[in-house]
Amino acid sequence: MHSTYKETLMPFSLSTKLRLSQIAKASCVVAALSVGFAISAQAQEKKYMSLADQMIQDMKDGKIAPPGAEDHVVQELIIKRNIPITYKYINTLMNTPNAFGPGVACTVCHNSNDPSKSYRGLDLSTCKGMIEGATEKPKHVVFTPGTNPKRDPLVRRLRNNRMPLGMSFDNPTYTANHILVKNWIDSGAKNDDNFQKNVLPLFKTANAFGPESPACTACHMSNQEPPSFHELNLSTHAGILLGADSIAKGVDKATKVIIPGNSSLSFVWQHLSEDRMPPGIAPSEPRDHPNTTILATWIKQGAKCD
Repeated sequence: MHSTYKETLMPFSLSTKLRLSQIAKASCVVAALSVGFAISAQAQEKKYMSLADQMIQDMKDGKIAPPGAEDHVVQELIIKRNIPITYKYINTLMNTPNAFGPGVACTVCHNSNDPSKSYRGLDLSTCKGMIEGATEKPKHVVFTPGTNPKRDPLVRRLRNNRMPLGMSFDNPTYTANHILVKNWIDSGAKNDDNFQKNVLPLFKTANAFGPESPACTACHMSNQEPPSFHELNLSTHAGILLGADSIAKGVDKATKVIIPGNSSLSFVWQHLSEDRMPPGIAPSEPRDHPNTTILATWIKQGAKCD
């Protein structure tokens, strides 16, 4: 009896330990697979839910974003449900007044690839014309199918206000002061005598880019918000090249507003020279109009013409 008791207290043999370890690992694998299968089953179940049931389930799960965004309804009912956007609807938008805010239909001004009949030779009346883009030299596409078009000409012209804020579309964008900024960027955006004496003062001077307009630095004078919109500092060369939202996004991910050597890709030049569409729209109108979001989604989905 004494011997049996001692044998009971003896440690497991090496082979027994190995076997127990294998059993424990197998149990963990089975448990993990069970959880994985459960999650996969839930995903599959949701995949085959009706759109209405998906919406109800997301409400129950607290996955609906709080209201407040201008395109909240579109985001929740259409974008998050991956509903395909048809060209038929896009064509309706192009031909409808006030589709993107107060103003004429896009096709009133952009209805042919002939620059003598349609501004920039941009035909927004057909899917082929939209994809081809502006035919007036220098020719350029206005979006790239299958990509995020936020920075592409078509969508950014619907979203971005011209600066200084409130500039009317009939105020010229190629004044001597505008050209000074454009040439400075195209020449490399250097911190040289030309910049310090001729370019930087423009950002600090009222009416430099249009009548009855504030200085750029009235709104963009610091890399902190508040007081500076988008944490953009246009009062120094370093601040300009640092860009916008350097605190919100981090210095390495700050939005570059100047691309040295390329004014056409530089946000500063785009905002100084490009009018928001439709012409005459007030800068206070929502930038993320529901139809603008739908247009952008159609492009992301591949800009299909069928």
